[in-house]
Amino acid sequence: MIAAMTLYEPVGKTPNPLARDPLAVAGFVPRESEDDVACDLLRPHFPPDREILLLAGFDGYERLVRLERAEGDRRGRCIITPQSWRGLLGSRIATVLMAHNHPSGAAWPSDADRRCTQEAAVFLRTLDIELVDHLIFVESGHFSFRRAQLL
Repeated sequence: MIAAMTLYEPVGKTPNPLARDPLAVAGFVPRESEDDVACDLLRPHFPPDREILLLAGFDGYERLVRLERAEGDRRGRCIITPQSWRGLLGSRIATVLMAHNHPSGAAWPSDADRRCTQEAAVFLRTLDIELVDHLIFVESGHFSFRRAQLL
């Protein structure tokens, strides 16, 4: 029987978690490859020191109608308040794009991110509104739920 080998990183070198997580690799978009919406519309709203969540509502012609912003609480979690949903849904939107940042630099979604995304998708679907994607921004790029086939 052959023993399994373990690969250790050299001392002082930070391991690349994306290389070990095929889901993250499949959904990751490097910063230099981001489209205009990600780069120009969303990224400027994310500070490096705290988590922010954005809900972007678009009409049937893919024009931005409304942008709702939720600040993180003391534990860093962003909560979508009923007022945010009312403001967004009262604007006659056809699609929603969710986005938030991870100041930690970890680009892949947490279990809470996955649950929140699925719940939002189901909620919006009952109103005949499509959740087109949920993006998680870090300094080096962003993770896309759509690209990773999680939506």
